[in-house]
Amino acid sequence: MSDQPTEDLFRWGNWEPVIGVEVHVQLATNSKIFSNSPTSYGAEPNSQANVIDLGMPGVLPVLNEGAVRMAITFGLAIGAQLNRLSIFDRKNYFYPDLPKGYQISQFETPIVGAGELTFSMDDGSERTINITRAHLEEDAGKSVHDMFPGSSGIDLNRTGTPLLEVVSEPELCSPAEASAYFRALHGLVKSLRICDGNLNEGSMRCDCNVSIRPRGQQELGERTEIKNVNSFRFVERAIETEIARQIEVLEGGGNIRRETRLYDPDRDETRSMRGKELSDDYRYFPDPDLLPLVLDETMIEEMRSKLPELPIAKRARFVTNLGLSEYDADMLTRDPDVAAYFETAAQHAGDTKVAANWVNGDVAAALNRADLAVADSPVDAITLGALLQRISDGTVSGKIAKTLFEALWGTPTRTTDVSAALKRIDALIDERGLKQVSDSSELQGLVDQVLADNPDQVAQFRAGKEKVLGFFVGQIMKSTQGKANPGQLNGLLREALKP
Repeated sequence: MSDQPTEDLFRWGNWEPVIGVEVHVQLATNSKIFSNSPTSYGAEPNSQANVIDLGMPGVLPVLNEGAVRMAITFGLAIGAQLNRLSIFDRKNYFYPDLPKGYQISQFETPIVGAGELTFSMDDGSERTINITRAHLEEDAGKSVHDMFPGSSGIDLNRTGTPLLEVVSEPELCSPAEASAYFRALHGLVKSLRICDGNLNEGSMRCDCNVSIRPRGQQELGERTEIKNVNSFRFVERAIETEIARQIEVLEGGGNIRRETRLYDPDRDETRSMRGKELSDDYRYFPDPDLLPLVLDETMIEEMRSKLPELPIAKRARFVTNLGLSEYDADMLTRDPDVAAYFETAAQHAGDTKVAANWVNGDVAAALNRADLAVADSPVDAITLGALLQRISDGTVSGKIAKTLFEALWGTPTRTTDVSAALKRIDALIDERGLKQVSDSSELQGLVDQVLADNPDQVAQFRAGKEKVLGFFVGQIMKSTQGKANPGQLNGLLREALKP
């Protein structure tokens, strides 16, 4: 395990956490892993489970090749060992939402072996976490507890949905690191187009394994598992809460019990769900209805040739080729849809840095307020690029561009033609009288007037009070309703204020 970040050295006193995560990635196939039932979200309960999903007598599962291809793609992306022969096993347990009484999974011989994932932290540092394995399995159904008073319902639509379970080594040493790892994995599978990454719909779910031990001790403490956490923020909060709970238990003379817990974000607490089973409890054995999976070298090379640019390579390109800061590049490449939006906008903007600032700033803030994904942005990337082009060519100021952005946001119109977007923006500028004042003689007159009206401030500036320049700029901006070209204005003011 790596050294902990400096800010965490004394955060938990004499204790240090050890964290591993298991992420269930729902693969973006149109049908289930062993049947032709659809996997679309939001269907009526129990309308998407057939006799194979339910394990009725006499039926046989048939492996979905698409799920295999997606698992191979993921393995190649993390530089993992691909096991040319893997086996499907039955994992036996008895829950109301598991109609067969077992789940088809992989145990000793998964399709994807050891690999690694490198990601950035918010402070710019990089971490590389070893991935133990990634195996294919089917999802269980869902117990519904809030629809029928005094009773629970069972929805079996998810039964048989293809999952890739990605298991990390216990090498994460802070809640922030675990959240960053989950975010990076989310960005990777979306970039690979093997998962839609929709956390609200359960497309990715994280199980967090947490233990603590005296600082410097090599032996791991007893761990608990926080089940089914489905947001980056909740991963961090859940682990933080569980670390604090375990410290309190141990310092109070108690012992940590190996168990599965649930995180309640409303109360910001974890609570016991059930005792944690060990692998022996599941009585794994090879599924007799499924042959061993043998990977074909031709298929592996085909998937390798189709690998897209990975987030870590895209981030490096944004820094090296586009001149962005590490921070901007990291923020833009966390989601492949955001990265694509930025590149399209930057292509038309005339200034890559300005495009990055807008996508990470105004656009991100507007999307958050509206709870929208970037793909659903009312201001499409080409329209944003056209708006930024009007900043670059001096037609409008950055401040006026924000007013135009709000107007565009309120009247969404998608376009694939930058000329059409520019015409639309120019019409808005003319309609609202927002064109920037860039005429030198007009600006010079405004400068002369504001200096004549404020002799005391002129004297202060000439006495060395540079901040007074902002006063003059503010006065002129006020009189022009923010339309004076700020770059020209600053130059003219400094020239006129020379002793």
